[in-house]
Amino acid sequence: MQTVAGAIRAAMMTADPTAKAMATRAVAREWQAGALAFAFDVAMPDVPARPAEPRLLPPNAMPKRGRGGSERGRIALLHALAHIEFVAIDLALDAAGRFGAEMGPEFVSDWLSVAKDEAMHFALLARRLKTLGSHYGAMPAHDGLWDAACETAHDVAARLAVVPMVLEARGLDVTPVTIERFETAGDSRSARILQRILDDEIRHVRFGTTHFSRVCESRGESPPALWKTLVHRHFRGAVKPPFNDSARRSAGLSCEFMAGVA
Repeated sequence: MQTVAGAIRAAMMTADPTAKAMATRAVAREWQAGALAFAFDVAMPDVPARPAEPRLLPPNAMPKRGRGGSERGRIALLHALAHIEFVAIDLALDAAGRFGAEMGPEFVSDWLSVAKDEAMHFALLARRLKTLGSHYGAMPAHDGLWDAACETAHDVAARLAVVPMVLEARGLDVTPVTIERFETAGDSRSARILQRILDDEIRHVRFGTTHFSRVCESRGESPPALWKTLVHRHFRGAVKPPFNDSARRSAGLSCEFMAGVA
């Protein structure tokens, strides 16, 4: 029987975006069906395989996208979101494969479920780009999200604190405004895709807060206090308002977490 770690690594080392999404869905299905052994016999890659396109640039070298009012601006924004979802596939796979032995089968199930969702989100956005006359890879992108994986590869608490509880939680804050922009521009199809992503991301952040709280309990730490310490130590940006308070509360990020972080 193939191991879950082996299947995860194979998906991460698949470079073609469509093939990676399909491989990720297959890993999640096989795990759920009991066809993968709970064993971690291979290490996760330091860097997952990437396609030749999009061309990756430093974040500060990225061209300005505008605010999404024109069709060209909306395509650029959808491309950026597709790239975020593409990298998020590997972030979720890496969490399951890197920390699954320590955290247990439920953790693996949750993060493979997240990876499957991210693969679906990517597929929806990539398909939408094609209907608008573009494609994923047509524009440059940056790989700053994977920097967070490298920074937190040593500690599951740091990974949970930064990736779902900061990076994905930021999506809860900004996506409603983006949806409104697409609706205002008459692009309801794109808006519906983003609403689906927002609904799923609340669950993803909740997985992060739930497992983070369990790690804190096992270490005898206060979740809000440890979260703030780890974010200060491992996140290079700023956590600042405005916050989508209702979505954050639904995801388990209480006011106690957010107090004093801005």
